[in-house]
Amino acid sequence: MNNLLYDNLSVNELGHLTVSGHDTVELANEYGTALYVMDEDKLRENCRKYTRTMAECFPEGSSPSYASKALSFTGIYKIVNEEGMSVDVVSCGEIYTALRAGFPAQRMYFHGSNKTLADINFAMDNNVGYFVIDNMYELECVARCARERGIEQKALLRITPGIDPHTFEAVNTGQLDCQFGVPITEGLAFAQAAYREEGIELMGFHCHIGSQIFDFVPFCDAADMMFEFIRDVRNACGFETKVLDLGGGFGVRYVDTDPYIDVEENLRKLAEHINNVCAELDLTVPSILLEPGRSIVADAGLTLYTVGCVKSAEGCSNYVLIDGGMSDNPRYALYDADYTVMLANRAGEKADYKCTVAGRCCESGALIQENVMLPQPQPGDIIAVLTTGAYNYSMASNYNRLCRPAIIMVSKENVWVGVRREILEDLVKCDM
Repeated sequence: MNNLLYDNLSVNELGHLTVSGHDTVELANEYGTALYVMDEDKLRENCRKYTRTMAECFPEGSSPSYASKALSFTGIYKIVNEEGMSVDVVSCGEIYTALRAGFPAQRMYFHGSNKTLADINFAMDNNVGYFVIDNMYELECVARCARERGIEQKALLRITPGIDPHTFEAVNTGQLDCQFGVPITEGLAFAQAAYREEGIELMGFHCHIGSQIFDFVPFCDAADMMFEFIRDVRNACGFETKVLDLGGGFGVRYVDTDPYIDVEENLRKLAEHINNVCAELDLTVPSILLEPGRSIVADAGLTLYTVGCVKSAEGCSNYVLIDGGMSDNPRYALYDADYTVMLANRAGEKADYKCTVAGRCCESGALIQENVMLPQPQPGDIIAVLTTGAYNYSMASNYNRLCRPAIIMVSKENVWVGVRREILEDLVKCDM
């Protein structure tokens, strides 16, 4: 039997995989496949690891800010709002979705490396609380739009600290040579310009070094560099930083060889490190923001598929074909991402059949996972791919004109539809 990775998963007396007590085979039968399943209880538990520990260890005003890019639909915003988190948004679409969910605009942080004037105006018209300003050109645009409204727009400046977190290159965002933010070597001029700019209420700074990071040291290194930068800004122009956003990036387990990250322990260690650094630099500890996304939703999700054809030929790989794939989970095609894959309807059986789980898209790279060990699959079996709550639905597409799956939310007491399954009419409703 596969390692189940997380304590909300189990195998029942029928040998079926369950999530929060719900039989995944029954979910597949009732709602169809491909199907995203999200455990609301697990999601809330993950939120509380951040909210409770940050309230305990960080200064007043500190908060986790959910990174919308990991998974964005109205139900998620309702949950993170109820759990007391802020949110990061990076587009008009994310802002609009959060607003439709009743999320307070003042607790939104608007990111993005190339905000258009339409984006800026939409955010200001809807009273988004903070802009995370990426560059000098954007600073001028945001300031001009704010002056036209007669407001002072609260802002953080994105700084790239030059930290290598030793993660996958595509999600490494803290190096100096990067499309995001202003290099720390040029940050002082950026800060001085923002501090003087009419229409901007400079609140502090932001950095983000990358994603899927299991080593605690890079976060401390980033904090060190940012606080030294904050000291230099204070000494140069007298600005006292009120907010420092250190981004996100805590890693999650996709396979049993991935290390376990104790979020609460790491937050306490980070708070202690920040206190020590600020004491050494004679700085008042500002409010601290962190941006968990993957570590909020990834392990709360799994995806269910139905097996169709099973192909075996001498001298070739064994292929297990499913009714989904790259269109609902492009991460293997993009990153060679690892996943734990199992048969949900035969979860207790010996896994001794080596195979490649492949999707239905017309791409040779449209795979879910290679070198998977399963019980000998049969047509009609239910495949479960674990830890798919982050960057699956949010990166899904209609490639090959496939309809995107539904998202089903489960808790110990309830099952509800978070996002309905697309139908064929949805595929042509924007066509002229």
